[in-house]
Amino acid sequence: MSKLSLDRILQSQGFGTRKYCRTLIEDGEVAVNGVVQDNYKTVVDTESLVLTVFDEEWRYREHVYIALYKPANFECSRKPSHHPGVLTLLPEQFTWREVQPVGRLDHDTTGLLLMSDDGPFIHAQSSPKRHVPKVYQATTAEPVTEALVAQLLGGVQLHDEPAPLAALVCEKKGEHQLEIVLEQGKYHQVKRMLAAAGNHCSALHRSAIGGLQLDSLGLQEGEWCYLDEAQLALLAG
Repeated sequence: MSKLSLDRILQSQGFGTRKYCRTLIEDGEVAVNGVVQDNYKTVVDTESLVLTVFDEEWRYREHVYIALYKPANFECSRKPSHHPGVLTLLPEQFTWREVQPVGRLDHDTTGLLLMSDDGPFIHAQSSPKRHVPKVYQATTAEPVTEALVAQLLGGVQLHDEPAPLAALVCEKKGEHQLEIVLEQGKYHQVKRMLAAAGNHCSALHRSAIGGLQLDSLGLQEGEWCYLDEAQLALLAG
């Protein structure tokens, strides 16, 4: 951690421009570890720092690592075009911090979505060189057959891919339900693989990334939580 002036700290945590943060401090709206501060030049140690802004506590975080239970009809974009963006589900401070999705889920896909303002983390997690398994539950338009499962495990050819793509795991979970585990993370991959195999994906849900299970986080649709070091370590699979 480090020592910074209070206005810089407030700005780094997403509370607005430096000018606005200074106004908040001078107006007595900011407390440091429970003590109100009205001098924006006050130098504060960020280690174990808890800010109180407008009577709400915020622990200082150099970077944020977030898990969101994404609902349907939200876009994974900072500039959505047809549906609300997933950032509208988070506090406004995260927009100021330039938090962004790690990878993407289609607007109609639900489930586990990672978000962060840590550029190297986002790049590392999004890199095609990473082979972290991602678990999906797919609802199919046509019944799931043994032949369909075999096709997805054996590999299907997509028109813009040089080689067939195969599921790491594919299990029938119901007449119209499949659990599919993928490592590649190609564009619309589950939907396109099902279409190439002669079926259609009518609903899709991501339940895990690596060893991080959405169910373990206790979230409802639209809710989010911070991830701790142990949970981040699970992302390696």
